[in-house]
Amino acid sequence: MQLKSMLSAIILALSLTACSTVDKIVYRIDVPQGNYLEAATVKQLEVGMSAEQVQYLLGTPVLIEPFDHSKWYYVYLQQKAYQKPEQYTLIVNFDQKGKVASFDLDKPLPDESKPAINNAVIHAEKTAPKSWWKFWQ
Repeated sequence: MQLKSMLSAIILALSLTACSTVDKIVYRIDVPQGNYLEAATVKQLEVGMSAEQVQYLLGTPVLIEPFDHSKWYYVYLQQKAYQKPEQYTLIVNFDQKGKVASFDLDKPLPDESKPAINNAVIHAEKTAPKSWWKFWQ
């Protein structure tokens, strides 16, 4: 008799956990990979800059064309929690003199100066200090 009740309790527990509709229980961190590209630094990139200036501004590229060193790739991959990953690719082309001839960003970068939607500002209520004999209020 006790075996039947134990077995029914196990089956009930397994069936309840199998039909759970709770999604996204495990916390996932934001994972940035590659060259961190900011909209403000990409706006500073100009035609005519030297390779050293570009590397100082944006960092070392993820990929340099192996046979033609005049093309640099900056790849930034951002995955926030359970959202789809977003990839941004900046291609910098240099001329024969080593100056920036052109650059192309595949899609606009998010502006980080704007506050995110989920960032809430919490203000504590300022209250007067209570007297020690009015602790029940």
